[in-house]
Amino acid sequence: MRFSDIPGHEDIKDRLRLMVSEGRVPHALLFEGPSGTAKFMLARAFAQYLHCTDRHDDDSCGKCPSCLQHQSFRHIDTVYSFPVIKKDNKPTISDDYRQEFVEFMSEGPFMDFNRWPVKLNNPNKRPAIYVEEGNELIRRMVYTAHASKFKIVLMWLPERMQEDAANKMLKLIEEPTSDTLFLMASDNSRALLPTIYSRVQRIKVKRYANHEVERYLISENGLAPETACDIAAVAEGDINRALEIAEIAHNDNSDTAATNSLAMFIKLMRLAYQRDIASLKVWSNDVASLKREGILRFLDYCARMLRENFILNLGVSGLNHMTTPEHNFSANFARFVNERNVLKLFDEFNLASRDVAANGNPKIILFDLAISVILLLKQ
Repeated sequence: MRFSDIPGHEDIKDRLRLMVSEGRVPHALLFEGPSGTAKFMLARAFAQYLHCTDRHDDDSCGKCPSCLQHQSFRHIDTVYSFPVIKKDNKPTISDDYRQEFVEFMSEGPFMDFNRWPVKLNNPNKRPAIYVEEGNELIRRMVYTAHASKFKIVLMWLPERMQEDAANKMLKLIEEPTSDTLFLMASDNSRALLPTIYSRVQRIKVKRYANHEVERYLISENGLAPETACDIAAVAEGDINRALEIAEIAHNDNSDTAATNSLAMFIKLMRLAYQRDIASLKVWSNDVASLKREGILRFLDYCARMLRENFILNLGVSGLNHMTTPEHNFSANFARFVNERNVLKLFDEFNLASRDVAANGNPKIILFDLAISVILLLKQ
């Protein structure tokens, strides 16, 4: 990963280069900010820049042995640490899932956490960093760097460390060896152990501007400019979200349309309007099959669509951010989301999200939600 592979964030790249040129590289650096903003890409590019044996002023060379090893995820002085799912309740560390993580980074370098449990073939589990990982890092950091000035730990989502693992990590950060660097990327730095957060140098990675997301979608995904513009407005600076919406839009006229969020939302609202209880029962079972994380993403999507339709109903379309397929449906549907029911609808979807997150029975929760929508939709 080179700096030139990362869209935008030129100010952060300049700051990282300056650290190196002035010899002020901190032993622990945290890239913090929302999902979909290239935080882990920046950490990876900085690691390659530090290890490059023929780096230029602005970037790593991409051709030296160190760069080639980084590009193949095999650099001897680079350690990847990330959340995992326990294997049969046995001690589990990142290296147990190294191949899956390499594939995950290659398939989507913006690192959408929602897709990580799916990659691990267990979409209903919440990956974490366990104490065994802390012990493994302590063991590995004892050894000196082999081929470089620094050995570097690239940690994705340190906020997912369990408390005992975080305490191990704190010890490493408080008493680092002279040749060890920790580069961490966090989606939610407020969840980090405060004593860790206070001991790292922090770089805030802001959301992308809409035009940057639009340009990325056009150049990397081949989307038409008008489609990319619509999606960028909805994504709100999150490239992971933009790619998810683009995938939904791509599938909108395909056989898989029934599985995407817009199609499921439309089906719910139409069946609720028709008061088709039997079909809503089937709908509830279909959505429940998405498992917990998929259901939560869908309910979050529904909340956004309700918000957008209420704004459209108020006649302030300039504040709307919807894709063309979403707008086509909402043009006729928006009148059903009004000042009499919008807050109650939000409450029902938030309650469903809370209950699903608490491991309630999703079929019952979703069917109850559907019944509530029937009662509220015609208010």
